[in-house]
Amino acid sequence: MRQHVLRHKEQIIEENRQYLAEDPKALKGRWHSLFDERFSESPLYVEVGSGKGLFVTSMAKAHTGRIYLACEGAVNVYPRVLQKAGDLKLENLRLISEYMIDPSEYFEYGELSGVYLNFSDPWPKDRHAHRRLTHVSKLLSYKKIMAPGTTLEFKTDNDALFEFSLEQAALAGLCCERVIRDLHSSDLAAENIQTEYEQKFSGSGKTINYLKIVF
Repeated sequence: MRQHVLRHKEQIIEENRQYLAEDPKALKGRWHSLFDERFSESPLYVEVGSGKGLFVTSMAKAHTGRIYLACEGAVNVYPRVLQKAGDLKLENLRLISEYMIDPSEYFEYGELSGVYLNFSDPWPKDRHAHRRLTHVSKLLSYKKIMAPGTTLEFKTDNDALFEFSLEQAALAGLCCERVIRDLHSSDLAAENIQTEYEQKFSGSGKTINYLKIVF
């Protein structure tokens, strides 16, 4: 999808730089060092592909006992995450301004308590299947850094990508605790925090698929 040029992005970044994780790979195993000592024992969650950040900033605001990492590499998009964090004065959120190809380069085993993949790029051509964030190779990468019992939650409006993801989870030998093909009509609807993309497409009548994987 073509990105619109974000005006004043350099200014937005500078005004909210305290939320930016500098040299994120060097923080592997010590992410808690970025946060106040109040969060020294807090569980760590990451959203890979945060877009403009509505979901992850809403989660951080709602769950003040957790710490969150937003991950978004698009230079005309991620400043909006910083801006939202600044507007909300979130003390429990930082941003990784990179595309995360291999999560094990950023996290140690057991360092994460949860991963969110929301409306990831479907990469529809077969030759690009390995780039999908729910490809078996990606899921096994998450398995390296997730402690037993922790979860990955995935939402998409793309039915083909959802079926593909179920197949890949089976190939990885992972447990699918919840498989929902109409999230907004399910028992999870009331607690579901939406993304900007989700609001747009569910408003037009498109059903949202949801998958919860337990490691």
